[in-house]
Amino acid sequence: MYAVVETGGKQYKVSKDDTILVELFDAKEGKTVSLDKVLLAKEGNSIHVGTPYLKGANVTCEVLGMVRSDKVVAFKYKRRKSEKKKIGHRQNLLKLKVKEIEIAKG
Repeated sequence: MYAVVETGGKQYKVSKDDTILVELFDAKEGKTVSLDKVLLAKEGNSIHVGTPYLKGANVTCEVLGMVRSDKVVAFKYKRRKSEKKKIGHRQNLLKLKVKEIEIAKG
C-alpha cells in the first residue's frame, strides 16, 4: 500500500515505515502529525484518485526532528568585470516517519 501526499508545495510517494524529508512546518519532535492532502492511494489492486484530494484520507507520521539539507552553492560571475559572488544556502527540513495510511471506505 502506498499513497502520494502533498506538503510544502511538493508531492511525495510514501508507504508504511518510510522516512521522508519535507519542508519545515511547526511540529514538535516526537509528536505525530497528520498529512491530509492525499492525492492518490493504492491498496491491493484498487487505486483511489482524488480530485484533487481524497476525502477522508490521511497519512499519520511521527516527527523525528529537524535536519538541514546539503549546501547549495550559487556562484554569480561577470566576465572581464572582476565581479564574483559566492552564496551558500542550507534548507531546514523536517524528518518524518510514516506510521499509517488511512483511506475512507466508500
